Amino acid sequence: MTSEITNILVVGTGGQGVMTATEILAEAAIALGHDVKKTEVAGMAQRGGVVSSHLRFGKKILSPQITPGQAHVLLGFEAAEGMRWRHMLRPDGLALMNTGRLVPPIVELGLYEYPDDPVAEVRAAGTRVFSFDASAIANELGDIRLGNSVMLGAISDYLPFPAAVIEQCILKRFASKKPALVELNRRAFAAGRAAAEAAAKAEIIAA
Repeated sequence: MTSEITNILVVGTGGQGVMTATEILAEAAIALGHDVKKTEVAGMAQRGGVVSSHLRFGKKILSPQITPGQAHVLLGFEAAEGMRWRHMLRPDGLALMNTGRLVPPIVELGLYEYPDDPVAEVRAAGTRVFSFDASAIANELGDIRLGNSVMLGAISDYLPFPAAVIEQCILKRFASKKPALVELNRRAFAAGRAAAEAAAKAEIIAA
């Protein structure tokens, strides 16, 4: 990523940790001396409503809002939400999408039809997509809430700073109060990196 400014859009549904993930990414950028701006939009987040979070960092950031077509990375905690926000990506942008299906309330209420294959639709639009089931990985590790660290692991190798910086920002949240969770989140982070790497290789083979 050679741009002076990096734009990341994180999207998902309430309870997935979208805002926490954005905070951790912001902390990592600040730790390395970047100017950082972020903003969130949460629709009934506590009830599983849609959540989107804009993060911009670089030498000097004037606005927290990402202009459509200017996001470098789209981190989709939920596949349908990733599809819905695809228009925010640059032509050379990357979508990292969790294929674990978490149907939002608007679908259950019949106000929105869940797409058959959100990842395929994003890919069909010409977007580079690395997809993996972060929810399943988290469950295998014993806690669905670890999906946050899985997703952060996935994006960690596609940012203009070392993955270790993000990992440290995650682990320090548990080091003093919940030391037992440090190793679990370390494993989740590593699993996310591995999942994104495997997805990237699969894309190369498919191409």
